[in-house]
Amino acid sequence: MASDELRVAIDAARRAGDLLRNALGGPRSIAFKGGPTDLVTEMDGRAEGLIVDALRHAFPDDAILAEERGSEPGRSRRRWIIDPLDGTTNYAHGMPVFGVSIALEMGGRVAVGVVFDPCRDELFTAERGRGAFVNERRLAVSETPTLNLSLLATGFPYNVRETAENNLLQYATFAVRSQGVRRMGSAVTDLAYVAAGRYDGFWELRLGPWDAAAGCLMVEEAGGRVTNLTGGALDIDAPALVASNGRIHDEMLRTLRESTPA
Repeated sequence: MASDELRVAIDAARRAGDLLRNALGGPRSIAFKGGPTDLVTEMDGRAEGLIVDALRHAFPDDAILAEERGSEPGRSRRRWIIDPLDGTTNYAHGMPVFGVSIALEMGGRVAVGVVFDPCRDELFTAERGRGAFVNERRLAVSETPTLNLSLLATGFPYNVRETAENNLLQYATFAVRSQGVRRMGSAVTDLAYVAAGRYDGFWELRLGPWDAAAGCLMVEEAGGRVTNLTGGALDIDAPALVASNGRIHDEMLRTLRESTPA
């Protein structure tokens, strides 16, 4: 039986996702947060408000960390981590690749995760120690044994035009060592796809906690492995990460070392 926390998160994610899907392709109010490729729309705020209101009503003592409004303290040792619209650039262009992510951190560990893809009506869920699921079907990572046979995913930092700290060289290296590298523009769905066995691995240099919290739990609960870029423990508040089926993880780490400028 699902916990109250999971049920509330599912309901909030579905309602936010339905709101986003129904407005997809309509006129957008677009602003720029940190540069010409870091967009935010009015729908980010509307979806986030809906989620925060639902969580505040159900769990008023919990802290909240949401992408747009930032951190709000609570009286408990629990923190909800929210991305109301991951894939904003896609959404602003009318491209139906985006997701809603909600996670609950308890005592420093993510315990509950929900990712909802409203355009495909796919609901990914996980609770620590209880497995990961999509539309109630249990998830398992792929059995792909080598990097050479793998399909990977990544994303680029929003300031890729300005910074030398990007993964363009890594992307090129992985592209010739794997069967392909996809860049779909939504980290929350990329991680869910690793958990589902659709991708064999994913890496990204710069994410927010809201991008990674729910999806990383799903990968682990589906039998995969998640680390930082050097193979150590992931810091959810600064999640530069590698997520994989576990079988290709060391090869991915080695490739990252070899393709990262000194």
